[in-house]
Amino acid sequence: MTLPPSAPLTPSRTSHAPSEREVDAFCVQYAPRAPGNPAVRDLYRLLRDVPEDGLESRLDWVERWMAWLRERISAHALVDAAEPEAPPADTRLTLMIRIMEGEPAMRAAVTRLVSAVCDGSRGLKLFAQVGLPAGQGFLSEVSDRLARTLLPSPPEPGKLSELLLRLFPVPEDAVWLALLSPALLTKLATLVGEPLPPAPVPAARVRSDLMDALMLLAVQTAALGTMEDVRDRAPETSFRASPFLRLRMVCDAVLARDAASDTLRDLATCVDDCRLVVVSVSRHLEASGVSVDLVYRLERIRRSLERMEAIARVLGAPRGEPRWREALGLLSDLLRRAHADRSVGELVRRNARMLARKIIERAGHSGEHYITSTRAEFHAMVHSAAGGGLVTAVAVASKFALTALALAPFFSWLAVGLNYAVAFLLIQVLGFTLATKQPSVTAATLAGAVGEGARGDRLSSLVDIIPRITRSQLAAFTGNLGCVLPAAVALALAWQAARGTPFLSPAKAQATVDSMHPWKSGSLPYAALTGVLLWLSSVAGGWLENFVVYRRLPEALAHHRVLRRVLGVGGAQRLADGLVHMASGVGASVTLGFLLALMNVLGRFFGLPLDIRHVTFALGSMAMAGGALGPQAVLQPDFLMALVGVGLIGVINFTVSFSLALGVAVRARDVPVGEALPFLKAVGARFLADPRSFFLPPRAPPEPLPAVLPVEGGH
Repeated sequence: MTLPPSAPLTPSRTSHAPSEREVDAFCVQYAPRAPGNPAVRDLYRLLRDVPEDGLESRLDWVERWMAWLRERISAHALVDAAEPEAPPADTRLTLMIRIMEGEPAMRAAVTRLVSAVCDGSRGLKLFAQVGLPAGQGFLSEVSDRLARTLLPSPPEPGKLSELLLRLFPVPEDAVWLALLSPALLTKLATLVGEPLPPAPVPAARVRSDLMDALMLLAVQTAALGTMEDVRDRAPETSFRASPFLRLRMVCDAVLARDAASDTLRDLATCVDDCRLVVVSVSRHLEASGVSVDLVYRLERIRRSLERMEAIARVLGAPRGEPRWREALGLLSDLLRRAHADRSVGELVRRNARMLARKIIERAGHSGEHYITSTRAEFHAMVHSAAGGGLVTAVAVASKFALTALALAPFFSWLAVGLNYAVAFLLIQVLGFTLATKQPSVTAATLAGAVGEGARGDRLSSLVDIIPRITRSQLAAFTGNLGCVLPAAVALALAWQAARGTPFLSPAKAQATVDSMHPWKSGSLPYAALTGVLLWLSSVAGGWLENFVVYRRLPEALAHHRVLRRVLGVGGAQRLADGLVHMASGVGASVTLGFLLALMNVLGRFFGLPLDIRHVTFALGSMAMAGGALGPQAVLQPDFLMALVGVGLIGVINFTVSFSLALGVAVRARDVPVGEALPFLKAVGARFLADPRSFFLPPRAPPEPLPAVLPVEGGH
């Protein structure tokens, strides 16, 4: 229903507040079905108070009007009964349109305000920067966001980018904005967007800002797409044929011809070609290591190309409703990304995801040789782990000797950390196995297998992985613990025979036993902390291997002139191959060694009860404590409970490190819940059907009968 503007009920603008009679008359005029609805009265007071000067006061009015529009109180009674039910925002827009059509003075005031806001504000930052990464790299973007979070921001009333967050302060507003009716917005914009000389046309000002933003995005994206590390990872595209070089020229044509349809088609084609280059670079990263900064820049290129497409849709849409539909889509996306890009945590999660995936994949490659299949491999794992237990027994003895020295905390940490790190490196170099290093890497292998699909025929083969992992882990624990115990006892007895005194004093031995008690000490929380450190060490190992591959260090070593002269061509190549093979293990071993040594020093520094409990070292320590206390002490309840505590330490070490590694690997690979649940159900059914396979290797197949039986006695 449209009222003629012949008899407006709105009084002329004066300084006095409107009387109740004036308000009532206005409400009866424009909302006869609900004259008492507060929405009408609030809008009347708002339209009566449109500021005539000052950009800041005008922006405040726009903010108050948006708050009125976003009220959730139903306003259906404000419109005609014949009109269909609509969301509160749409009914309020309908009311606003009705008043603009019936009150020329109010419409003129709002038109002057819209023209002044558009003329006094610039939208270049809104369209070309809001919601897009600001820096050239990951670290610069992190520092920029931290500065914006911690430091107060100066007001910028002349920029539409500030107005966007003032009008929509919460992320959920993006959904509300996208649901507004384009038809109603088109009608309202037509009413209040008509220029009143000498005011400029608001739509022309916004269109000019959109064109400037398109050109700015083209220049920035072209610069990012032609950087050296991007070019090196897209060798199939020559520099002169790069679509990023064409991007600037295509945008020049779009601006020169005022976004003609053929120029917009050329822009869409060029954007698609740029995307193909980004895909090519991403594939190269999948195979040759990842850089956080490069992943960040690729993400920025993708989002800039999406923004350019959104701007082109607004510029190229015909006038009328479709223009507002595209504009609402653009504004909704701007708002959603503006809120997301204010979070440092969101930036870290988004840009570290691909790096995490490659680290997990590197760890997964290392984990494949920790999973046994046959009976022979199972026994080989036990023997390999026995060697790891032997080295660990020596490391336990060295650790007791080093902690007995009166060293400053830093040098104590350095000495103990080196002791652990050297032991872990020896285990790797000698081809031995440490059971607690398996969970993190085998979990990555498992997640990679599930991520490739857990349906149909592949599901049964995936189920076979779990029994192989559990019995391989059991084999490693058996070898480690079965060897560290007698080796530690032998070392303690040899020391006592040579020196005439126990390796540990009775007080130190008793303190060691007490520290393993499952509930009279902090051994179980310390075991969980150790599980976290075991997982972190696997992450460090994967990161080092990714760094080696990304920087192409093996190729550099294989072609190094000095190495070739000293070692020969074959020796340099073997050194390069050894670096790739050992990088993950070296990184994990050194990191784990110094992390284990750090906890006690860190706890003393901060006054916190921090310590570690590693199952193999714990059993070795118990063996040496038993040797010092004598056979009679070994049968005491406290000693037996400490042994129970060692068993629980092993379970917690395994559970925590495996769970963390599996959780991160699943998220990094985007394994859907729909893939994981059938897999878990199938594993449970497999355990009920054949529990033996989870603990023991498959039985050896019987020897085949010979084709021809020998004949005895010449018969």
